[in-house]
Amino acid sequence: MPITVLVVDDQELMRVGLKMVLGAHPDIEVVGEADNGATAVARAAELVPDVVLMDVRMPVVDGVTATGRIIEADHGTRVLVMTTFDLDEHALGALRAGASGFLLKDTPPEDLISAIRSVAAGDAVVSPKVTKRLLDRLIAEEPAPSRDPEILDVLTTREREVLEQIAAGRSNAEIAGQLFLSEATVKTHVGRVLTKLGLRDRVQAVVLAYETGLVRPGG
Repeated sequence: MPITVLVVDDQELMRVGLKMVLGAHPDIEVVGEADNGATAVARAAELVPDVVLMDVRMPVVDGVTATGRIIEADHGTRVLVMTTFDLDEHALGALRAGASGFLLKDTPPEDLISAIRSVAAGDAVVSPKVTKRLLDRLIAEEPAPSRDPEILDVLTTREREVLEQIAAGRSNAEIAGQLFLSEATVKTHVGRVLTKLGLRDRVQAVVLAYETGLVRPGG
């Protein structure tokens, strides 16, 4: 079965371009499009696509609000937001709303296709380092943790260390080197962290690490 995609952008030229790129791959099928967030929510409920490519800056209903509504509907659809700027405050809002990550609109076509496949498979595609830089800039305005740190008490000491490494933007291989573990062991720990905290992916783990004060901007 092909990966079904809903393309959402207020610019028709952008939607046409995305459909042309995605249409060149037999394992991806564009099942619909929308030019604003309200229509995106309605179309997502109707079509239940595997992935929504979501613009964040749109009229009527913005992409952040639309992302939240689609995730709350809990149909299994995952959202990949696309933005013009890598330090877009709306991108952070989309991550908090449940998006699986974000890409820049000038992302090479091959990277876009890879990202869609990864998201459909349940992975996060946003670069952890880019996410960390975004959070460093925006969460610096929040001096106190916005989430109760006690929610991390379900983690073992090692799992907490792994979460700190994820928040630092390190890959599994890099975490393995830092903590003197095998990559397979790190992967197991990452999975347990996500499961225990009820998180979908590493992006949400990074956000939670900041919001609980486990790590600090610039730290």
